[in-house]
Parts: sequence; structure tokens; C-alpha cells
Amino acid sequence: MPSIPRPDRKPDKKPDKKPASLSQHLAQLLARIYPDVDSTILASEVVEAFWPEDRHHRRRPRKPGNDLWSQNDAVLITYGNSLVDGTHKPLDLLYDFLLEHMKGVVNGVHILPFFPFTSDDGFAVTDYRRVNSELGDWPDIRRIGQAFHLMSDLVLNHVSSQGPWFNAYRQGQPPYDRFFFEASPDDDLSATVRPRTTPLLQQVETVNGPRHVWCTFSHDQIDLDFRNPEVLLEMIRIIRLHLDQGVRIVRLDAVAFLWKEPGTPSIHLPETHAVVQLLRVLADYATETLVLLTETNVPKAENLSYFGNRNEAHVVYNFPLPPLILHAMMAGDARYLLKWQRGMPPAPLGCAYLNFTASHDGIGMRPAEGVLPQGEITRMIDTARQMGALVSMRTLPDGSESPYELNTSFYEACGRTFDGRDDHHIARFLCSQTIVMSLEGIPAFYIHSMLATPNDYEGVERRGMNRAINRHRWHYPALQQALSDPESQHAQVLGALKERLALRAQQPAFHPNATQFTLNLDNRIFGIWRQALDRTQSIFALHNVSGDTITIPASDLNLIEDEDWHCLISGEDIAPGETDITLAPYQCRWIANS
Repeated sequence: MPSIPRPDRKPDKKPDKKPASLSQHLAQLLARIYPDVDSTILASEVVEAFWPEDRHHRRRPRKPGNDLWSQNDAVLITYGNSLVDGTHKPLDLLYDFLLEHMKGVVNGVHILPFFPFTSDDGFAVTDYRRVNSELGDWPDIRRIGQAFHLMSDLVLNHVSSQGPWFNAYRQGQPPYDRFFFEASPDDDLSATVRPRTTPLLQQVETVNGPRHVWCTFSHDQIDLDFRNPEVLLEMIRIIRLHLDQGVRIVRLDAVAFLWKEPGTPSIHLPETHAVVQLLRVLADYATETLVLLTETNVPKAENLSYFGNRNEAHVVYNFPLPPLILHAMMAGDARYLLKWQRGMPPAPLGCAYLNFTASHDGIGMRPAEGVLPQGEITRMIDTARQMGALVSMRTLPDGSESPYELNTSFYEACGRTFDGRDDHHIARFLCSQTIVMSLEGIPAFYIHSMLATPNDYEGVERRGMNRAINRHRWHYPALQQALSDPESQHAQVLGALKERLALRAQQPAFHPNATQFTLNLDNRIFGIWRQALDRTQSIFALHNVSGDTITIPASDLNLIEDEDWHCLISGEDIAPGETDITLAPYQCRWIANS
């Protein structure tokens, strides 16, 4: 890390003070979060919570660097029961699928909440310390973690209304009697930012009389009160448990809403950032590798704020990508995607983006705010609806509603352009996923994107929620049969994505922190230049987002003469300055010099 410039001083002068110790780092942050609590004592409790008994921490924190990830890294996102057969444990089936189809293709697996729960497909947790028995048990989780980098969810904003913590709260049992955020209907809550349309407060009966508890997401998901240090300590103990079970990436779910104050937006408050900084200190001093990923589905500046000053999240989701890539594919025009990409800063040293188009949630529309004109957003939503997409709304401070997310399989959403249907569905979808592979950052792929899963309307009707449309549960024998048919959309998409991901892993220019520059070409081509950290390799990644055949002069690219250039995907040689480069509809080219 470059040294910080200092005023001139005598060479033999000793530093004014020693670097802050772990306890000092923690005490400084805790004093900001809990100014009325003895921060020194609380810091020792944090250390004990994260390093109990015979555990020990590093003497010095890890320094920010680019060695926590490489071009080999790619993540599969899945539920623990995305694959079922009615006989075997779903985690056994997932392990079988991972070994057969994903080994050497991705090296990370994000298993969405695998704990006992009551709603929201796992995000209303009843017990953070147990694996949902319908999926398997901790040995099944550990087995996957031994073969892949394992990511788990820390659902730290809320818990189930039917779990033991909230039941104890209603009975007035300590410490849980102070675990949940209470407010009054008379409070000014008009500025509160909401991702849902349900009422924010819910009245519940307790042994101490009626109370109104805060529910950011649903009335089955009761928000925890981090003003109580015991809540923070409990979450730190849970992170330790997950580390001991083989988890190496912790996704901080809905972290932006963690700290609340009536009369404020109750999102991104300074105490929230201080809590993330505290968790980063723990990660930096941990002997195990621990990567923190923040889930903040918000506009660009708010999202990037969770990098902090290289002292918060290691990784943030690149949330504008799903709506911007989908718009480019529907419009046959990448101008808005290009404009946004030109304005994106490189991730700070020691940080990275997580690039994706689809997850268990819908395609978030908030990150498109200020990037796509409202007319283009409306056009995209209308086109997606023609492909069967559903739309979830959020409540604005003035009481009106606005689209919060598109609910659809990303594969299905790519089945139509603004001009209607055509014969390029699979090629268009593969182009969208190849963009994710090419960009600076770590690529992540939802299992239903890898499998070209269609919209699950039966799931929506049966489960009564829009998001079920993209949370299909494959009958594993049926999936295996579909993948055995080379003509099926499932086999075609999975085969092509596996080939490109395996190819990508061999290219140092696709390191998550390798240099990136956005190319100025035809607006129908999303083009970027990547260069390896050691400058040994350059790749011009070109993606035709249209149904047109496009030809550009090779001279439009800075192909250095006296080097051999070729397309990694097609194998075609490219002669610098002497030939045209043609891209068929939705074709992608990775033009490299080695």
C-alpha cells in the first residue's frame, strides 16, 4: 500500500505513536456507535464474542490488497432446495450437481438462508444456529464448504415474528425484552425509506401491554434494535459460528436499514456504516479468510458508500447491472449501459464489485433511477410484462407507489426486444451473461440463469408472492433428463456458460481488479478493454447487444502491432489494422494478445 505523505521530519525521529491495537480499533468504533457505554469494556466483549475460548487473532490486520480473489473466482447463487427429488436431502442433491456441473466452472457457492424460517424463503429466520432440517445439517454445509468458497447470509436486520427471540420479547424475558425496535404511531415516520408497501409499524401484545414494533419488510420480519449492544454481540457470535462451519463470505443482508431513527430516512445512517466498519476490523484480524459482502439495492452513490474508505465491505453488489443490461438487450442499444460504465470508478484497493444479472430477488429498479430515463424504464417494464414478468411496488414518502423490482426469470426477460419476439433468445441471453463475465469484478450467476429456467407461475399462485416466479424448485431427475438433451435450452445455455467461464478463468486480464476502460464504438456494441495487473495481457471484450450484424475496422481498437491477436471465444486470428471485425447478432468476442 502506498505510504501516506508526511511533513518533513528528521530521519532519526521515532513515530509519534504505535499503530492502534485491535482493542483500540474496536473501542474507537464502539464509542461512535454507543457513546453512552464504556467502549473499552464493550470492546473486550466483542473480542470474546468473536474469539472465544482457544481462538486467537492476528497480531496485525490484513492490509488491503488484490490477493483475496482472482480471475478464477465466480459464484453460483442458489437456494439449498433449488434441487429436490422427494427422497434425498436437498443439500446432497446440490452437492451432486455442484460436483458434476460446476467444478472447475465456479469456485464459490452462495447458499441462500439455510436456517429454520417462517416466510420469505428463508429471510424470516427463527434460529441462526441450526440448519433447516428439511435441507440437511451442518455436516452437509461443511462438505460444500470444503469443495467451494462458501457464502452464507447474515440476516441481521430482522428475525421471524414466530421465532424464540420474539416470543421471549413478548414475554418480557431478558435479554430479548430489549432486542426489537419499538416506535410510536405518533412518531414522524414520513421520511422513512421503504422497500415494501406494507405498514411500517405492527402492534403486538406483550406482558407489558401493547407495543408497536418496526417491520421494514413484512409483519413476519421484526426489526432488531442495534441500539442495544447485546444485539450486536449476538450477531458477532453468529458470524463466528458460521466461520467455524466453513463459511468464508458473509453477505450482510439488508444492512442499509440496520439503524433506525424516527424522523430520518432510517437508511445508511452513520451508525450503520460504523457497524460495518467494526465487522471489517474483525475480518481483518481473523486468522481465517473472511470476506464481507453488503447487500444494498440502492442507487449508485449510496451503494458505493459501503466501500467506505477501504474500511467497510470488501465487496458490493453491482446493482445497476441487471436493469441496465436488460434494457440494452431489449433496446438493441447499449448507450445507457455505456454511459453508466464510463462513470463507474474502479473498486478501491482491497475491494471488488460483485457483478450479476439475476438473483433470488427480482430485477431491482431503484438502481436505474437517474441512469435510465423514466420513459425507458416504463418501456422496459411494459416489454417484460409482455414476457410474463410481474412487478412489485414500494411506497414513497408521500404515500404513492413506485416500481421496486421486476419479478421474472432473467432468461425469460431476454425473450423479447422492444420490437417483439425473434429467433435470438438464447444468443441474446448468453450475451447478457458474457457481459457479466467481462467486467471488472467477480461474476455471480443465479442457478436459474445457469439452467435457463422459465418463469414459475404455478409457484407464484401456490405461494402467493411475486418473487416465487424466479425461485423454481427443479425435480432433480427431470433436470438431469433435460440436461442430457443437447437440443434443450437448459443444456445449450449451461454448456455455453460453462465453456466461457472456464475460458475466462485462464485470463489474467479478467482479474477482478485488472484495469478497465470503456470503448467508444457503435452504441450497439458494449465494449471494454481489460489489462492484466502485470500488463502481460490485454483483452478487448466486445458484445453486440443488437440483432444486427455489425462490422467495425480493427483500427478502431488499439491492437498493438507485432503482437498476435485472436478471439478467445471463436479462435479466429485478428490482424491489427488490416481487417474488419464482424459481430453477428448478439455475438461476443474476447480479442486477446496472449
